[in-house]
Amino acid sequence: MKRFIRNIVIVFFILLGAAGLVAVFQLPDDKPSEAALSEVVGKINRGEIKEISVNGDNLAITLTDNKKLFAKKEPGVSAFETLVNLGAEKDKLSAANIRIKEDSGAMAILSTVLPVVLPFLLIILIFWFMFSQAQKGSMQAMSFGRTKARLANQSEGKKNLTFKDVAGLTEAKEEVSEVVEFLKEPKKFQKLGARIPRGILLVGSPGTGKTLLAKAVANEASVPFYFVSGSEFVEMFVGVGANRVRDTFELAKKTSPSIIFIDEIDAVGRHRGAGLGGGHDEREQTLNQILVEMDGFDTDDAVIVIAATNRPDILDPALLRPGRFDRRVVLDEPSMNDREAILQIHAQTKPLAKGVNLKLVAERTPGFSGADLANLLNEAAILAARSNQKEITQENIFQAIEKVILGPERRSHIFSKKEKEITAYHEAGHALVAISLPHTDPVHKVSIVSRGRAGGYTLKLPTEDKHLRSKPEFESELAVLFGGYVSEKTIFKNVTTGASNDLRVASDLARKMVTQYGMSDTLGPITFGEKDELIFLGKEISSTKNYSETIAFQIDQEVKKLVSGALASAKKVLEAKMDILHKIAQELIAKETLEQKEFYALIG
Repeated sequence: MKRFIRNIVIVFFILLGAAGLVAVFQLPDDKPSEAALSEVVGKINRGEIKEISVNGDNLAITLTDNKKLFAKKEPGVSAFETLVNLGAEKDKLSAANIRIKEDSGAMAILSTVLPVVLPFLLIILIFWFMFSQAQKGSMQAMSFGRTKARLANQSEGKKNLTFKDVAGLTEAKEEVSEVVEFLKEPKKFQKLGARIPRGILLVGSPGTGKTLLAKAVANEASVPFYFVSGSEFVEMFVGVGANRVRDTFELAKKTSPSIIFIDEIDAVGRHRGAGLGGGHDEREQTLNQILVEMDGFDTDDAVIVIAATNRPDILDPALLRPGRFDRRVVLDEPSMNDREAILQIHAQTKPLAKGVNLKLVAERTPGFSGADLANLLNEAAILAARSNQKEITQENIFQAIEKVILGPERRSHIFSKKEKEITAYHEAGHALVAISLPHTDPVHKVSIVSRGRAGGYTLKLPTEDKHLRSKPEFESELAVLFGGYVSEKTIFKNVTTGASNDLRVASDLARKMVTQYGMSDTLGPITFGEKDELIFLGKEISSTKNYSETIAFQIDQEVKKLVSGALASAKKVLEAKMDILHKIAQELIAKETLEQKEFYALIG
């Protein structure tokens, strides 16, 4: 369409220029006033006309005083005859100098040729456009089944990503580096009978570095590295995806040994048997072709497939078996030391102020992925730029942490005096219970400034990474969640909607303790609720009830027992330390925010 519009504009300007040329050639040198032929005849008879210039049907008349007039005669009749018929005296007319002018050669050609040629040019232009579009469509049809895989070339002017630029992921880097080493020195492994892994599946939560690791492999490997997304195989026409898979592997085989990286393979690798389309489903045909190419009757050992997904549970079992994906590399959330190393890598391109301690940042970011940490430092840089700072300070990073976790500050969300007091006592209740019970994380910050949907917040963060949680830890966490609710009810003899999220989280946690973690003394170490795999447009997981109504009643009783115990613990703490509760709440009303040092200094 853009090309067609451009051609139309070009033709328009060509025609406009031609029309301009015609107008230039036809315009007289000056613009005399127009006169009637009867007036001209009168002037001829009075001897006032010096010269008459005839150009077609136009008469350019020059008077004896050098004034000029313009007149038009009847077409098809000579000027002399026209003037005589109107009463001009022949002797007077003969005395006037009459000259006949003819159009120039170029003007004659233009005036003759253009009316004939222009329609043909327009028709030719229309046919040319139609044929070019048809040719373009045929080319697209021929290339519809071609692969969309691209070769990862080394970019000029940009730093190539290597394993050194990927912090953490020690085990994952070892697994993929073996493949790179195998491609560089195959005889080292072959003499011991080792076979190169045909496929490596990178599994991890979003943002843990699967694609980043693949980029590092592309630069570390000294072989061609092709990358493609799983969604690029799938089209609305059956057979196109399978053809693209064949074309991708044929391209890789021509340049073998080589590596193919398929990002988000779950787009085509979902469990077969969806129920709609059967074996003719486009996605299933694409998956079948991938299975055959990876380990079929004719398989090339020199082509290695690296794939990434965050949904390994929905992948087809035939895709995961040894011989296709021999290795499954799990990328976990980074540990505290890994988070510090990741922050140091992302901080290399940012001007940090002196005294910025990235270890403290790593301590405050449990559960953050590599992508989250990169976004964290970017948000800190934006906050520093808003304040017209030249460097990023520790405070900027801490503010960015809260922004990423809870959302931006809503300073425009102003509480009334009563709401501010309720929020202050609510957050003071959370914080006081948190520091009074064992097995709880330290309080880093207490604030009644709105962030996101939260009216206030108490920031608790662990001092070290935790992979296992015990029953006493969960019980203390439940008591902390109910701290705000109990504080409101104790001080104001009423409750508000501010505790709704705390109640929901506490109820879910208590039910998981009973039904999933086996932490009920009455019901024992049994899990309740069965995970069903529903194969419908892929693999979906739902929970079904696999216990009787009697057990359901006991589960509800156990959940209520845990909730009641947490309420009692929170109430006991707050009643015993009521003076400290008032002190924290009043300080929050005055300052709105208490940092860790201020908070612990306040409570002594």
